[in-house]
Amino acid sequence: MKPNRRQIFTVGAAAAVSAAVSTEIASATTASTSADTIDGFAAATTTTTGPYGSGVLGSWANGTRAISTTAQIHRVLDTDGVYMFGDSISVQDGKSLATRLLGRDGSQMAVNNWSSRPTSGAVDALQQWAAAYGLPRRVLMASGSNDIFDPPKFAVQLDRAMSIVGRNRIVYWVNIQAVRKSVGATIQLADQRNSSWLNMQMYDAQERYSNLRIIRWAEWLWVKPYRLLNYLRDGVHPSVPLGQDARNELIVQSLTAR
Repeated sequence: MKPNRRQIFTVGAAAAVSAAVSTEIASATTASTSADTIDGFAAATTTTTGPYGSGVLGSWANGTRAISTTAQIHRVLDTDGVYMFGDSISVQDGKSLATRLLGRDGSQMAVNNWSSRPTSGAVDALQQWAAAYGLPRRVLMASGSNDIFDPPKFAVQLDRAMSIVGRNRIVYWVNIQAVRKSVGATIQLADQRNSSWLNMQMYDAQERYSNLRIIRWAEWLWVKPYRLLNYLRDGVHPSVPLGQDARNELIVQSLTAR
């Protein structure tokens, strides 16, 4: 059942208050490090709160990344595996996720994960892989946390991704809980509002696309408030191994559901 808007904002606001008060993948990836750390939001600035209260996202071009080799991409296509496009959460958790998925049903995974990257960049990568290699039956989008800085652009990118994938494949999209512990309470409230705004755009899109599956990470965290403290190490990225295992299990259950 799709959550209604009142539920999303009410529970999301409670989550923000709680946060404010508490203040073959290994060999098939390439990585780069820079001033933009795995935490992703190193590229964002809060010297100005920007038009939506969360600050402004800076350049992500030199962010840490993990991108599968061409050989791994072809293995995925040959074995009905999964493409994954994500941000810094996926840079952190992608290898563990691939191992869990392989152990569950034998599915191979090819990843294109890039820290600080907004969904526009993830969809660009999806489009590039679709043109260069083709697409498998399942595509995992683990992107959106960096869109809290400019939420209105997200729906267009979601529609764009669904257009690229088409109606005969399934898109799995992990929803968003991004409330940074490193910022003040006012910005945290903006982060939660913007996370909820992005999630509502996902639910609205699900009404238009029967092949869109939402993985409800945000709701899983909200249902028991202690999870926001124990399963997120900074308000955005899962703790390791507790949060990482929980999020990856939600994803694998969705990917392997029949």
